[in-house]
Amino acid sequence: MDTIDTSAAVSSTPGRRAESEAVYAALSAGLVGAIYGLLLGWVVPDRPVAGAADSFATWAATGAGIVAAVASSIGYWRARHRPGQEWRESLPVWKGIVNTASVVVVHAALAFVAVYALYRMFERGFIGLPIVTFWSVVMMAVTLGLTAWIVYLSVSAMTTQRMSSLMLAFIAIGTLTAMVTTPDPTWWTIHFSHLGTFEDDLSSWLFNGTLIAAGLLVTTFAVYVAHDMRALAAVGVLENPRAPRVVPVLFVIMGIMLACVGIFPVDVNMTAHNLSASGMAVMFLVLLIGGPRFFRGMPRTYFVASWGFLAAVVVSVILFIPAIGYFSLTAFEIIVFALIFGWIAVFIRFLRVAGNHD
Repeated sequence: MDTIDTSAAVSSTPGRRAESEAVYAALSAGLVGAIYGLLLGWVVPDRPVAGAADSFATWAATGAGIVAAVASSIGYWRARHRPGQEWRESLPVWKGIVNTASVVVVHAALAFVAVYALYRMFERGFIGLPIVTFWSVVMMAVTLGLTAWIVYLSVSAMTTQRMSSLMLAFIAIGTLTAMVTTPDPTWWTIHFSHLGTFEDDLSSWLFNGTLIAAGLLVTTFAVYVAHDMRALAAVGVLENPRAPRVVPVLFVIMGIMLACVGIFPVDVNMTAHNLSASGMAVMFLVLLIGGPRFFRGMPRTYFVASWGFLAAVVVSVILFIPAIGYFSLTAFEIIVFALIFGWIAVFIRFLRVAGNHD
């Protein structure tokens, strides 16, 4: 049977050239990391692993973020010439800049959060262990080298599905790290957004920064969705010719609203924060309810799954209303948030196989 490849029309794995370039990037970053670690070891010979403002975790995460930004900038820019990614060169200049910037920002932010979380876990396992100069060199070299290698390979084979996976991983790691580093262990008794209300605390920077960067990534995700939907509409799989224009706009609005949730913490501007969160939820409902019109031609199972997500939203609202009060505000926010991004994951997988008649 004929199939239609809608995974941004690219291979899901990097090519031989990209693999080689990733190794060279890792070796270069590892060398920089060794020098960086040596300088840190000289300044503070017995630096704590984590828990302090100048801990090894903070410096390692900062270095990883910078390396990720450089590696993703170079790798994503060079990947535009790969077979199947030529369509990126036809994007308007402003859209190409936003697209590249969001990929770079998210990879840098994800590298920072992941490395910081990793060393926080390491510190819990080796309480009181100081990082001497030798291990500062070794650990920093390995950390930055692995960061460059993973990030370069990630951006060299970017597809719609990879973009959605990256987005889900980033949000999960960012919010979980904010939860375990928050100065208020009872944050969950108030509401989810309370995590972003601690001024000048790293946990709040992590929470709000995660939402902002994730919102930016959703706008880039919309570019890939538009490309995939145009390919499906061109061969008649998607029956609504307007869908490839309308759906990406809804995703862009959703991304902007998500970013604004982080830009306007609830303690800074409650009205803007609540409007942004509500706007994001509204876009989600429009995509769910408008699915039969927007995605006519998609597999029937997709619509069954979508109605299941919509039913879950309705049940969550019922269980949250004061008359019942089974869900707290925190539980309700987390459930709706999970439903939104769970639906995105399902949507992308069905979009990828929509033209497959096997």
